[in-house]
Amino acid sequence: MKESIEEKRARLLGLAKASLSEAYSTEEHSLIQAINAYNETEKMRNLMHERLEEWYSIYFPEAKISSPSVYAKFIIEFGRNKKEVEEIKLEEIFGDKKEEIKSIIERSIGREPTSEEYAAVRRIAEEELNLIELEKRLDNYIEKTTKKLIPNISYLIDYKIAAELLAKSGSLSKLAVMPASTIQLLGAEKALFKHIKFGSKPPKYGYLFKIAPVTNASRDDRGRVARLYAAKISIAARADAFTKNFIAPKLKEDIDKALARERKHGKKREYRASPRQDHGRDRGREGRFRNRR
Repeated sequence: MKESIEEKRARLLGLAKASLSEAYSTEEHSLIQAINAYNETEKMRNLMHERLEEWYSIYFPEAKISSPSVYAKFIIEFGRNKKEVEEIKLEEIFGDKKEEIKSIIERSIGREPTSEEYAAVRRIAEEELNLIELEKRLDNYIEKTTKKLIPNISYLIDYKIAAELLAKSGSLSKLAVMPASTIQLLGAEKALFKHIKFGSKPPKYGYLFKIAPVTNASRDDRGRVARLYAAKISIAARADAFTKNFIAPKLKEDIDKALARERKHGKKREYRASPRQDHGRDRGREGRFRNRR
């Protein structure tokens, strides 16, 4: 019996709904939202902390407190009148550095804020502490979920970088079928389009630059190290998506061996290049001197 248009529409709509339900049946989309929320929260907190430091420097310009949470707690506890500090609370916040902070407070040239000013600054400090707490909770969720959903990838690299790769690809199945060269450039789309459009230098890495061995490598070697990690992450992604086998320790061992070889060859390249460069420079100088004569 031939389907009517309405029956076909209802059948296709049902298939679309079933496909959508299946696509969102795992936690990976929640993980994608979590890492995006974490990055946005971090940006907001950094902006808020910059504003808080700039504003409170009117009242305490000598303050050099590196920890954002400690800085916010100090404002909440002592911001109204910093010279009337309670030593017990000062020790709770700063520990062994309490005497140093107390000495800075005593010789501060900053004025004390009015009640209205303090209320506004205190509110920003409280909101920053709330954002710090939110960051911690999101971080805990991301770590737990990443290690459960993509254990191989999160074993090779930091769990937040693994979550960012997942978010940029859109899903684990998409990440698993990507070639290593694409994984290497995830997060560098703007630089890639700039290269295609204007002919600038092509990017060598995106999110993978955050991996410590890539960051710490010399500028000439970073591309090779990023390519090494991308190749192993590609294999790990397929294992996480399809076979569910935990093969990360072997992949990590291969990476460590390859990095050791890269460091060894890098030293050899540096040693071999130096005499040639020096010889070329000397030869150039001799030529210039001959021309002058």
